[in-house]
Formats: sequence, structure tokens, C-alpha cells
Amino acid sequence: MPFDFRRVQLPHGPRCAGLGLLEACLRRGLQPGFPLRFDIYRKVPKDLTQPTYTGAIISICCCLFILFLFLSELTGFITTEVVNELYVDDPDKDSGGKIDVSLNISLPNLHCELVGLDIQDEMGRHEVGHIDNSMKIPLNNGAGCRFEGQFSINKVPGNFHVSTHSATAQPQNPDMTHVIHKLSFGDTLQVQNVHGAFNALGGADRLTSNPLASHDYILKIVPTVYEDKSGKQRYSYQYTVANKEYVAYSHTGRIIPAIWFRYDLSPITVKYTERRQPLYRFITTICAIIGGTFTVAGILDSCIFTASEAWKKIQLGKMH
Repeated sequence: MPFDFRRVQLPHGPRCAGLGLLEACLRRGLQPGFPLRFDIYRKVPKDLTQPTYTGAIISICCCLFILFLFLSELTGFITTEVVNELYVDDPDKDSGGKIDVSLNISLPNLHCELVGLDIQDEMGRHEVGHIDNSMKIPLNNGAGCRFEGQFSINKVPGNFHVSTHSATAQPQNPDMTHVIHKLSFGDTLQVQNVHGAFNALGGADRLTSNPLASHDYILKIVPTVYEDKSGKQRYSYQYTVANKEYVAYSHTGRIIPAIWFRYDLSPITVKYTERRQPLYRFITTICAIIGGTFTVAGILDSCIFTASEAWKKIQLGKMH
């Protein structure tokens, strides 16, 4: 019969303390030391256990279930999560109150010498024919023009517009049909897990509109911050847009059409933060999965085994 640490004790033998003296204790038939009394994982001899087919099936299913949950948690632990939040503040205080703008627009029926960019805002800025960091590319053998420009605007309500106002001689019927390839504010964010309206007007096609009509794009600019795992922040801006097309008249006749971008800033800032699940949470979840699965499986196996034994006793009773 195996040695029972809980029962054997010699009346006149010395007690042993520590696992290092365990072998000596066993040889002398002495009671194990004091630390062994705290062992909550007592061992059951193999000859007292009974394997069953039901238990084997439950064990296999239990291991497969644990493996599936483990792989799912491991995928979530490795994957970087992007969390977003909203708050009221100006995130980029070091920008000097400026926002960088990138505009790329094609006017296939307007000569490049007639195309210009004008900028106005509520701080009194009024610039006609902005040319810094801009480029005009002829289209359709010089009949059209593609305007590409990078400029800055103040963080106050205002507008910038593509028009013929800076031309030395105003055309009679300027054709303002256009295609907007890009209109973005701030840094360019190319992040897979963030799907924002950073270039909401990209691809806007107004080639079939009235050639003599003006176009108003009403923009609501939303400051956006992206913070990666290292804590580095990038500042960009999303925007919503509404537009209308109209032919304007005054008491002197029809007003020369233009493509207006009227903007205002939202006080709400959107922040995206990269986060990865902490290691301690991953370990805690794995322990909960393993412990919970084995506990439920043990209860299920015990219920099935008890019911099976009761059924066998009922059958034996009927036979007798």
C-alpha cells in the first residue's frame, strides 16, 4: 500500500522538516515535514481511477476547445487594436494656428493662364492668385488645366476657391466643370485600421454639370490625432462635405462662376490610439479558459458517469 503522508507517524521518531530530508524521512518511516501539509494537489493512485469512453471523448473535445480559444486569444494578443476617443481641444498647438492643405483639381475646359487660387478668412486674409507651392499642368492640348497646390489656411472660418479672378482679362463664359482628385488637410494618414474621411472629395466628378454654374463645397473640418504604440503622434484632419451648384446673378448681370470651398472647424477632436493587450491580461484569460473548460468538462463527465452507473444498477435490479 502506498505511503500515506497524512496518516503515518512514529511515536518516538524525530520529525523531519524540508523537502531536502524527504528521502531520509521515508527511509526512517517518519512523518514528512510541516510544508507538505499545505499541498492542496493531493495525488490519487492510478489503481483507484477508472477510464471510460465517455471521459475520453469529453477530454478530446475539451482539448480541442481549449486549443481553439487559445489560438483566438493569441491572435487578439498579437494584433494591434486601434481605439478612438473624442475630446474638445486643439491637438496641434505647435502648428502656429495653421492647417496645411493639399489640392489637386482638373478643369478640362479652362486654360491654365485663367486658373487661379484665392484665399479668404475671418482674420482679414484676402489673397488673390496664390502661386506659392502650386503647379499648373496643361490638359487636352492646352485647352484644359490641372491645378496642384499646397498652401496653409488659418484655423478660423474662411474659404479658398478656384476661379478666374486673378486673370488679367476675364473670360466671358468660363467653363468650371471639373474633377477633384484630392483635397486633404494636415498630414496624410495611411493606416489600415482607420477608415476616415480624410479625402472625402477625392474623385468628385462635375464634368456633366452646367458649365456656367458655380460650385459651393461646404466643409466641416474635424481635427484628428493618430498615436502609434511608441507614443508618436501625427496630426491630420477629416471633413464632411455638402455641395450645391448654382448660377449666380447680380444687378449687373451674371456673376463669374467659381469653385468655392467654404470651411469651418469643429471643436471636437478625434484621437486614434494603437494599443496591444497587456501580457498579464493574456495570461489571465488563458488560465480562465483552461480552468473553466476543465471544470465544466469535469462536471459534465461526472453527471454522465453517475447517470450511467445508476442506470446499470436499475438494469441489474430488473434482472434479479
